[in-house]
Amino acid sequence: MCTYNGSKFISGQLRSIADQTLSVDELVVCDDGSKDNTIEIIRKFAETSGFPVRIYVNEQNLGSTKNFEKCLSLCEGDIIFLCDQDDLWRDDKVEKQVTYLTQHPDIDAVFSDAIMIDDDSKPIGRNIWEEIEFNAAGQTKWKKGKPHEILFHGFVVTGATLTIRKSCLQRLTPFPTHVPDLIHDAWIAMVLSLENKIDFITEPLISYRIHSSQQVGFGGKTEKVHLKDRFIRDRKKKLEPLAEKAAKLNDMYLLLRALPFVPREKLIKLYLSQRHFSSRASLPDNRAQRFTPIVNQVLRGYYRFSSKDWWLPAIGDLLE
Repeated sequence: MCTYNGSKFISGQLRSIADQTLSVDELVVCDDGSKDNTIEIIRKFAETSGFPVRIYVNEQNLGSTKNFEKCLSLCEGDIIFLCDQDDLWRDDKVEKQVTYLTQHPDIDAVFSDAIMIDDDSKPIGRNIWEEIEFNAAGQTKWKKGKPHEILFHGFVVTGATLTIRKSCLQRLTPFPTHVPDLIHDAWIAMVLSLENKIDFITEPLISYRIHSSQQVGFGGKTEKVHLKDRFIRDRKKKLEPLAEKAAKLNDMYLLLRALPFVPREKLIKLYLSQRHFSSRASLPDNRAQRFTPIVNQVLRGYYRFSSKDWWLPAIGDLLE
Protein backbone atom coordinates (compact mmCIF):
# COMPACT_ATOMS: atom_id res chain seq x y z
CA MET A 1 0.00 0.00 0.00
CA CYS A 2 1.32 3.41 -0.99
CA THR A 3 0.07 6.33 1.06
CA TYR A 4 0.14 10.10 0.94
CA ASN A 5 -2.16 12.26 3.10
CA GLY A 6 -4.73 9.49 3.14
CA SER A 7 -6.20 9.86 6.62
CA LYS A 8 -9.73 10.61 5.42
CA PHE A 9 -10.37 7.17 3.91
CA ILE A 10 -7.55 4.84 4.91
CA SER A 11 -9.33 3.33 7.94
CA GLY A 12 -12.00 1.84 5.69
CA GLN A 13 -9.39 0.37 3.35
CA LEU A 14 -7.49 -1.18 6.26
CA ARG A 15 -10.68 -2.75 7.63
CA SER A 16 -11.50 -4.23 4.23
CA ILE A 17 -8.05 -5.84 4.11
CA ALA A 18 -8.47 -7.24 7.62
CA ASP A 19 -11.89 -8.69 6.77
CA GLN A 20 -10.71 -10.87 3.88
CA THR A 21 -11.95 -14.47 3.69
CA LEU A 22 -8.35 -15.45 2.95
CA SER A 23 -5.97 -13.46 5.13
CA VAL A 24 -2.95 -11.67 3.71
CA ASP A 25 0.43 -12.63 5.16
CA GLU A 26 1.70 -9.07 5.54
CA LEU A 27 0.89 -5.46 4.80
CA VAL A 28 3.76 -3.33 3.50
CA VAL A 29 3.17 0.43 3.55
CA CYS A 30 5.35 3.06 1.88
CA ASP A 31 4.35 6.58 2.84
CA ASP A 32 5.48 9.40 0.58
CA GLY A 33 5.77 12.10 3.23
CA SER A 34 2.23 12.52 4.53
CA LYS A 35 1.54 15.72 6.46
CA ASP A 36 -1.63 14.40 8.11
CA ASN A 37 -2.08 11.53 10.61
CA THR A 38 -2.03 8.72 8.03
CA ILE A 39 0.91 6.97 9.71
CA GLU A 40 -0.70 7.18 13.15
CA ILE A 41 -3.86 5.51 11.83
CA ILE A 42 -1.85 2.68 10.28
CA ARG A 43 0.21 2.18 13.45
CA LYS A 44 -2.93 1.94 15.53
CA PHE A 45 -4.36 -0.60 13.08
CA ALA A 46 -1.12 -2.62 13.30
CA GLU A 47 -1.50 -2.99 17.07
CA THR A 48 -4.48 -5.32 16.66
CA SER A 49 -3.90 -6.66 13.16
CA GLY A 50 -3.78 -10.42 12.65
CA PHE A 51 -0.83 -10.03 10.27
CA PRO A 52 2.41 -8.01 10.44
CA VAL A 53 2.32 -4.43 9.19
CA ARG A 54 5.62 -2.94 8.03
CA ILE A 55 5.70 0.82 7.57
CA TYR A 56 8.33 2.76 5.62
CA VAL A 57 8.34 6.54 5.44
CA ASN A 58 10.24 8.05 2.52
CA GLU A 59 12.80 10.70 3.39
CA GLN A 60 11.97 12.46 0.13
CA ASN A 61 8.79 12.44 -1.92
CA LEU A 62 9.14 9.82 -4.67
CA GLY A 63 5.86 10.23 -6.50
CA SER A 64 3.36 7.43 -6.98
CA THR A 65 5.26 5.40 -9.60
CA LYS A 66 8.58 5.20 -7.77
CA ASN A 67 6.84 4.79 -4.43
CA PHE A 68 5.01 1.73 -5.76
CA GLU A 69 8.27 0.40 -7.17
CA LYS A 70 9.88 0.70 -3.75
CA CYS A 71 6.90 -0.82 -1.96
CA LEU A 72 6.72 -3.80 -4.31
CA SER A 73 10.42 -4.47 -3.85
CA LEU A 74 9.97 -4.64 -0.06
CA CYS A 75 7.20 -7.25 -0.17
CA GLU A 76 8.26 -10.75 0.83
CA GLY A 77 5.34 -12.82 -0.46
CA ASP A 78 5.17 -14.67 -3.77
CA ILE A 79 1.90 -12.90 -4.67
CA ILE A 80 1.56 -9.14 -4.21
CA PHE A 81 -1.66 -7.10 -4.15
CA LEU A 82 -1.31 -3.47 -5.22
CA CYS A 83 -3.39 -1.35 -2.90
CA ASP A 84 -4.54 2.27 -2.91
CA GLN A 85 -5.23 4.10 0.34
CA ASP A 86 -8.83 5.12 -0.27
CA ASP A 87 -10.68 2.16 -1.79
CA LEU A 88 -12.59 -0.75 -0.26
CA TRP A 89 -11.82 -4.41 -1.03
CA ARG A 90 -14.59 -6.95 -1.49
CA ASP A 91 -14.15 -9.53 1.25
CA ASP A 92 -13.18 -12.31 -1.18
CA LYS A 93 -10.77 -10.29 -3.34
CA VAL A 94 -7.64 -12.01 -2.01
CA GLU A 95 -9.19 -15.46 -2.21
CA LYS A 96 -10.46 -14.91 -5.77
CA GLN A 97 -7.17 -13.63 -7.15
CA VAL A 98 -4.95 -16.11 -5.33
CA THR A 99 -7.15 -18.93 -6.59
CA TYR A 100 -6.93 -17.60 -10.14
CA LEU A 101 -3.14 -17.39 -10.12
CA THR A 102 -2.88 -20.82 -8.51
CA GLN A 103 -5.03 -22.30 -11.26
CA HIS A 104 -3.15 -20.44 -14.01
CA PRO A 105 0.59 -20.86 -13.33
CA ASP A 106 1.45 -19.35 -16.73
CA ILE A 107 -0.16 -16.02 -15.78
CA ASP A 108 1.86 -13.46 -13.81
CA ALA A 109 -0.86 -10.90 -13.07
CA VAL A 110 -4.62 -10.61 -12.82
CA PHE A 111 -6.87 -7.55 -12.52
CA SER A 112 -10.61 -7.03 -12.16
CA ASP A 113 -13.49 -4.67 -12.65
CA ALA A 114 -14.45 -2.29 -9.82
CA ILE A 115 -17.53 -0.49 -8.54
CA MET A 116 -17.09 3.28 -8.53
CA ILE A 117 -18.01 4.99 -5.26
CA ASP A 118 -18.12 8.57 -4.00
CA ASP A 119 -16.70 10.21 -0.89
CA ASP A 120 -19.49 8.71 1.19
CA SER A 121 -18.69 5.18 -0.08
CA LYS A 122 -21.92 5.10 -2.06
CA PRO A 123 -21.94 3.57 -5.58
CA ILE A 124 -22.30 6.20 -8.29
CA GLY A 125 -24.01 3.75 -10.64
CA ARG A 126 -21.10 2.81 -12.90
CA ASN A 127 -18.22 0.36 -12.91
CA ILE A 128 -14.70 1.15 -14.03
CA TRP A 129 -14.93 -1.00 -17.15
CA GLU A 130 -18.02 0.91 -18.26
CA GLU A 131 -16.14 4.18 -17.76
CA ILE A 132 -13.12 3.11 -19.81
CA GLU A 133 -15.19 1.12 -22.33
CA PHE A 134 -13.51 -2.21 -21.70
CA ASN A 135 -16.56 -3.94 -23.15
CA ALA A 136 -17.32 -7.47 -24.35
CA ALA A 137 -15.55 -6.89 -27.66
CA GLY A 138 -12.40 -5.70 -25.90
CA GLN A 139 -12.50 -8.57 -23.45
CA THR A 140 -12.84 -11.06 -26.32
CA LYS A 141 -9.89 -9.48 -28.12
CA TRP A 142 -7.87 -9.71 -24.91
CA LYS A 143 -8.68 -13.41 -24.51
CA LYS A 144 -7.67 -14.04 -28.14
CA GLY A 145 -4.10 -13.02 -27.34
CA LYS A 146 -4.08 -9.34 -28.28
CA PRO A 147 -4.17 -7.50 -24.95
CA HIS A 148 -1.21 -5.34 -26.00
CA GLU A 149 -3.20 -3.89 -28.91
CA ILE A 150 -5.91 -2.78 -26.48
CA LEU A 151 -3.34 -1.16 -24.20
CA PHE A 152 -1.67 0.64 -27.13
CA HIS A 153 -5.00 2.42 -27.61
CA GLY A 154 -5.74 3.12 -23.94
CA PHE A 155 -4.98 1.80 -20.47
CA VAL A 156 -7.70 -0.45 -19.08
CA VAL A 157 -5.84 -2.02 -16.14
CA THR A 158 -6.49 -0.22 -12.87
CA GLY A 159 -3.59 -0.76 -10.47
CA ALA A 160 -5.86 -0.81 -7.43
CA THR A 161 -7.37 -4.08 -8.74
CA LEU A 162 -4.05 -5.61 -9.82
CA THR A 163 -2.33 -8.64 -8.29
CA ILE A 164 1.07 -9.84 -9.51
CA ARG A 165 3.66 -12.51 -8.87
CA LYS A 166 6.78 -11.11 -7.26
CA SER A 167 8.90 -13.18 -9.66
CA CYS A 168 7.96 -10.93 -12.59
CA LEU A 169 9.34 -7.77 -10.96
CA GLN A 170 12.85 -8.50 -12.18
CA ARG A 171 11.59 -8.02 -15.75
CA LEU A 172 9.56 -4.92 -14.92
CA THR A 173 11.88 -2.79 -12.83
CA PRO A 174 13.03 -0.09 -12.83
CA PHE A 175 9.73 1.55 -13.70
CA PRO A 176 10.17 4.32 -16.29
CA THR A 177 9.08 7.82 -15.34
CA HIS A 178 9.85 9.88 -18.45
CA VAL A 179 6.78 8.88 -20.48
CA PRO A 180 3.67 10.86 -19.45
CA ASP A 181 0.69 8.71 -18.44
CA LEU A 182 2.81 5.53 -18.32
CA ILE A 183 2.60 5.17 -14.55
CA HIS A 184 3.40 2.02 -12.59
CA ASP A 185 0.24 0.04 -13.32
CA ALA A 186 0.23 1.00 -17.00
CA TRP A 187 3.84 -0.13 -17.36
CA ILE A 188 3.26 -3.43 -15.55
CA ALA A 189 0.21 -4.19 -17.66
CA MET A 190 1.86 -3.18 -20.92
CA VAL A 191 4.94 -5.34 -20.51
CA LEU A 192 3.05 -8.39 -19.25
CA SER A 193 0.47 -8.04 -22.03
CA LEU A 194 3.24 -8.36 -24.61
CA GLU A 195 4.09 -11.70 -23.02
CA ASN A 196 0.42 -12.76 -22.71
CA LYS A 197 0.97 -13.10 -18.96
CA ILE A 198 -1.81 -10.88 -17.65
CA ASP A 199 -5.51 -11.73 -17.48
CA PHE A 200 -8.66 -10.50 -15.80
CA ILE A 201 -11.57 -11.51 -13.58
CA THR A 202 -14.83 -9.96 -14.72
CA GLU A 203 -16.24 -9.48 -11.23
CA PRO A 204 -15.80 -6.11 -9.46
CA LEU A 205 -13.47 -7.06 -6.59
CA ILE A 206 -13.05 -3.58 -5.15
CA SER A 207 -14.98 -0.38 -4.68
CA TYR A 208 -12.92 2.33 -6.35
CA ARG A 209 -13.29 5.79 -4.87
CA ILE A 210 -13.63 8.80 -7.14
CA HIS A 211 -12.78 12.09 -5.46
CA SER A 212 -11.02 15.36 -6.20
CA SER A 213 -7.90 14.82 -4.09
CA GLN A 214 -6.70 11.50 -5.52
CA GLN A 215 -3.21 11.59 -7.05
CA VAL A 216 -3.96 9.27 -9.94
CA GLY A 217 -7.17 7.94 -11.40
CA PHE A 218 -9.78 8.84 -13.97
CA GLY A 219 -9.82 12.33 -15.34
CA GLY A 220 -12.63 13.99 -17.19
CA LYS A 221 -13.41 12.78 -20.67
CA THR A 222 -12.03 14.80 -23.56
CA GLU A 223 -14.50 17.40 -24.73
CA LYS A 224 -15.70 16.83 -28.28
CA VAL A 225 -14.72 19.38 -30.91
CA HIS A 226 -17.78 20.68 -32.76
CA LEU A 227 -17.70 21.37 -36.49
CA LYS A 228 -17.97 25.15 -36.11
CA ASP A 229 -15.00 25.14 -33.72
CA ARG A 230 -12.81 23.57 -36.40
CA PHE A 231 -13.09 26.71 -38.50
CA ILE A 232 -12.36 29.24 -35.77
CA ARG A 233 -9.82 27.73 -33.35
CA ASP A 234 -6.08 28.29 -33.75
CA ARG A 235 -4.62 25.53 -35.91
CA LYS A 236 -1.74 25.14 -33.44
CA LYS A 237 -4.26 24.09 -30.76
CA LYS A 238 -5.26 21.21 -33.01
CA LEU A 239 -1.74 20.10 -33.96
CA GLU A 240 -0.05 20.34 -30.55
CA PRO A 241 -2.01 17.46 -28.93
CA LEU A 242 -1.34 15.30 -31.99
CA ALA A 243 2.40 15.98 -31.77
CA GLU A 244 2.34 15.24 -28.02
CA LYS A 245 0.51 11.96 -28.67
CA ALA A 246 3.05 10.99 -31.32
CA ALA A 247 5.92 11.76 -28.94
CA LYS A 248 4.38 9.67 -26.14
CA LEU A 249 3.83 6.72 -28.45
CA ASN A 250 7.38 6.97 -29.77
CA ASP A 251 8.84 7.03 -26.26
CA MET A 252 6.73 4.00 -25.36
CA TYR A 253 7.82 2.19 -28.52
CA LEU A 254 11.51 2.80 -27.81
CA LEU A 255 11.10 1.62 -24.21
CA LEU A 256 9.38 -1.62 -25.21
CA ARG A 257 11.68 -2.29 -28.15
CA ALA A 258 14.63 -2.20 -25.73
CA LEU A 259 13.21 -5.14 -23.76
CA PRO A 260 14.94 -8.28 -25.11
CA PHE A 261 12.03 -10.62 -24.34
CA VAL A 262 9.38 -8.59 -26.22
CA PRO A 263 8.61 -9.96 -29.71
CA ARG A 264 9.24 -7.18 -32.26
CA GLU A 265 6.21 -8.17 -34.34
CA LYS A 266 3.92 -7.26 -31.43
CA LEU A 267 5.16 -3.68 -31.59
CA ILE A 268 4.23 -3.11 -35.23
CA LYS A 269 0.86 -1.50 -34.49
CA LEU A 270 2.41 0.73 -31.84
CA TYR A 271 4.99 1.88 -34.39
CA LEU A 272 2.31 2.47 -37.04
CA SER A 273 0.16 4.37 -34.53
CA GLN A 274 3.07 6.64 -33.71
CA ARG A 275 3.68 7.27 -37.41
CA HIS A 276 -0.01 8.02 -37.92
CA PHE A 277 -0.16 10.71 -35.24
CA SER A 278 3.14 12.14 -36.43
CA SER A 279 1.68 12.36 -39.94
CA ARG A 280 -1.45 14.09 -38.69
CA ALA A 281 0.61 16.57 -36.66
CA SER A 282 2.67 17.54 -39.70
CA LEU A 283 -0.11 18.05 -42.25
CA PRO A 284 0.44 21.26 -44.26
CA ASP A 285 -1.67 24.37 -43.74
CA ASN A 286 -2.86 24.27 -47.34
CA ARG A 287 -6.00 22.11 -47.47
CA ALA A 288 -5.40 20.97 -51.05
CA GLN A 289 -1.96 19.66 -50.10
CA ARG A 290 -3.43 17.66 -47.21
CA PHE A 291 -5.75 15.63 -49.43
CA THR A 292 -3.26 13.02 -50.66
CA PRO A 293 -1.62 12.17 -47.29
CA ILE A 294 -5.05 12.02 -45.59
CA VAL A 295 -6.48 9.69 -48.24
CA ASN A 296 -3.34 7.55 -47.96
CA GLN A 297 -3.88 7.20 -44.20
CA VAL A 298 -7.57 6.43 -44.75
CA LEU A 299 -6.93 3.73 -47.34
CA ARG A 300 -4.37 2.06 -45.08
CA GLY A 301 -6.85 2.05 -42.22
CA TYR A 302 -4.59 4.10 -39.97
CA TYR A 303 -7.27 6.58 -38.89
CA ARG A 304 -8.66 3.79 -36.71
CA PHE A 305 -5.70 4.54 -34.44
CA SER A 306 -7.32 7.92 -33.80
CA SER A 307 -10.94 6.83 -33.34
CA LYS A 308 -13.34 3.96 -33.88
CA ASP A 309 -15.32 6.60 -35.81
CA TRP A 310 -12.30 7.04 -38.05
CA TRP A 311 -14.02 9.30 -40.57
CA LEU A 312 -14.48 12.10 -38.02
CA PRO A 313 -10.77 12.87 -37.45
CA ALA A 314 -10.14 12.34 -41.17
CA ILE A 315 -12.76 14.94 -42.12
CA GLY A 316 -11.49 17.22 -39.36
CA ASP A 317 -7.92 17.02 -40.69
CA LEU A 318 -9.15 17.88 -44.16
CA LEU A 319 -11.28 20.84 -43.14
CA GLU A 320 -9.41 22.44 -40.28
